[in-house]
Amino acid sequence: MKNKKKVVVLLSSGLDSTVNIFEAIKHHHEVVLALTFNYGQKAAKKEIEQSAKIAKFLGVPHKVLDVTWFKEFNKSSLLVDDQKVPTGNDVEIDNMEKSAESAKSVWVPNRNGIFLNIAAAYAEALGADSVIPGFNAEEAATFPDNSIDYLKAATHAFSFSTSNKVTVGCYTAHLNKPAIVLLGQGLDVPWELTWPCYFAGDEWCGQCESCKRAKRAFASANVDVKNLFKE
Repeated sequence: MKNKKKVVVLLSSGLDSTVNIFEAIKHHHEVVLALTFNYGQKAAKKEIEQSAKIAKFLGVPHKVLDVTWFKEFNKSSLLVDDQKVPTGNDVEIDNMEKSAESAKSVWVPNRNGIFLNIAAAYAEALGADSVIPGFNAEEAATFPDNSIDYLKAATHAFSFSTSNKVTVGCYTAHLNKPAIVLLGQGLDVPWELTWPCYFAGDEWCGQCESCKRAKRAFASANVDVKNLFKE
């Protein structure tokens, strides 16, 4: 993604998508739209609020799309009220077996595929060349739709389904979380605007898998964000 171009960014306000939108602007790309999805997730309220703040901070157009019909057929703990999201001792981010169990609990079938397809449609309509999601290598180990192979496959599919052959690119797909935090530090990302948590509380819960990965990443990068986590 060396040449200047128009892009659509998938913005959830998590670390990955936030760093990607900042990196896109650093590369002087025109972010014609930042898309945030409400798919019925437990953190929807906070993700929407924080994504709007990030878009306003950067001066880019922002749109929230309601796809809460995901809840009609999905049993993911991210969506279903009576399903418990793994937290605390149920989450061991350095244990692949435990991570696989946690990933299965929060897995939303074809979520990223649907998001990318919708974003690609907007991209073509707005004359954008690329769609930029927030992926990372760390979670690609348990979520295959975060992988570089998936980016390539989506780009191949869009070469058939979009007339301008929309591509899918991601600045963080090859990076782990600590490296993403370091990249964000270099971009002066205001971490207080981000929301990595699976819940919609007043602070990051610090106990879900996403929070634990974020905590480890910030600690590894020597970035103090203790005030953002629930004690």
